[in-house]
Amino acid sequence: MYLYSVEIQDITKSILMFKSSNLVEIFYLADEFCKEFYKVMEGHQLPAADGKKHRNKPSKLNDAEVITIMIAFHLGGYRNLKHFYINYVQKHLIGYFPKTVSYNRFVELQQKALLPMTIFLKAMRLGKSTGISFVDSTAVSVCKNKRIFNHKVFKDIAQRGKSTMGYFFGFKLHIVINDKGEVIDFVITPGNVDDRQPLQDSNFLKKIAGKLFADKGYISQKLFENLFIDGIHLITGIRNNMKNQLMSMHDKIMLRKRSIIETVNDELKNICQIEHSRHRSFANFISNMISGLLAYSFLPKKPSIKYETINYNGQLALF
Repeated sequence: MYLYSVEIQDITKSILMFKSSNLVEIFYLADEFCKEFYKVMEGHQLPAADGKKHRNKPSKLNDAEVITIMIAFHLGGYRNLKHFYINYVQKHLIGYFPKTVSYNRFVELQQKALLPMTIFLKAMRLGKSTGISFVDSTAVSVCKNKRIFNHKVFKDIAQRGKSTMGYFFGFKLHIVINDKGEVIDFVITPGNVDDRQPLQDSNFLKKIAGKLFADKGYISQKLFENLFIDGIHLITGIRNNMKNQLMSMHDKIMLRKRSIIETVNDELKNICQIEHSRHRSFANFISNMISGLLAYSFLPKKPSIKYETINYNGQLALF
């Protein structure tokens, strides 16, 4: 029993050292962005509604430190932010964050850092289109189905929806990824929104080009024509009651590899932990979602498709 506990402690220490080694890189990127962000924001802020001057006293933890802690939480394997902050950050990371605040104050700072954290993700950490993209949505439930009628935090915001796993109450996360597993763009909608609706928004399509692979839930002749005009070729499977359509061997093989986006959704939920039922405000829900997507962008290895085309006969090889 003693040897077993010593072995567990050694493994825990090695994991903590590995996670801590990435904090410097994450904090550097977040801090450099926040400095430039507030330089731009200084000349564009509206005056207070009451016309009085207010103190702008800096907090002990700046926004870059808050963003770093949130990303570390999603990469650290913890399920509870309070437990992570009190038992890990304030004990093992005190050398990186010497001026920590109470947990209640950290939750307030978390909401304050939501705007720069969102722009940091949208401007710096999203991938680029490679001509091969995959789109899908995943359900993000905020409570169990038996507690829907008693749920009050997301009342009139979250909605009931249905996915392949059944009914849920919450939101949908729509993401587009490239063949490298990088998230190109994302949008969050209530749970009752159709999967095809975000593809009708031009802002969601700005970063997408080339071929877009999707499941049968995205079948729509009108949507296909509108996307084709914008230079996007939507490729989906066919339903059992539909006529067969000609498709190149390359598109057939890539459509079979659409499961890569299912793997990305699984990592977002089970590794980056974007879904849980303990939210106490909508702002903290969005903060948890954005920081989870940021944490995914820092993963050293993402699901990807390795392929190459043999020139002499156009054959496609997948690895």
